[in-house]
Amino acid sequence: MNADVVSHAAAMRIRRAVAADADALAEIGARTFFETFAADNTAADMRLFLESTWRPDLQRAEILDADLDTLLVCDATGAIAGFAQLREAHPPAGIAVSAPVELKRFYVDKAWHGRGLALTLMGASELAARARGARELWLGVWERNERAQAFYRKCGFRKVGTTVFVVGTDPQTDNVMLRELA
Repeated sequence: MNADVVSHAAAMRIRRAVAADADALAEIGARTFFETFAADNTAADMRLFLESTWRPDLQRAEILDADLDTLLVCDATGAIAGFAQLREAHPPAGIAVSAPVELKRFYVDKAWHGRGLALTLMGASELAARARGARELWLGVWERNERAQAFYRKCGFRKVGTTVFVVGTDPQTDNVMLRELA
């Protein structure tokens, strides 16, 4: 890792989201989802998904939900550069686990790709999962999102199954990936 990447990651601060973050979280969540998936979905399905998922009132409720951990990674100005959300949840049927936590959401702003931020956020996510008593961390990732799958493999996840994720009205296949936590 070069010094520039280290300095960028070191300048970041990871913290738990608070209710006052709901508007900013809704904005970055909708924007990063749109940037990542709009080209492969209809405008109607994207609009329906974004409106049903990324409203500030929904983000506020999730931030305040004791069953969810919402982690924000912020730059020196306090702007959100990425976020992760975890919850205690069992993966789809047929996947053997003993104490699972789901990495429900994991997004990094495009401007921060390749700068070490995602690895830092993943480390914080693993700590949050362990604090919930997790022995496994699992996630669903779209089968066509090769970049994300490569990153998760780099972090020690492996494919263990599939599940359906609906964008608007379009059921899509997500790969279920799992990592045991030491």
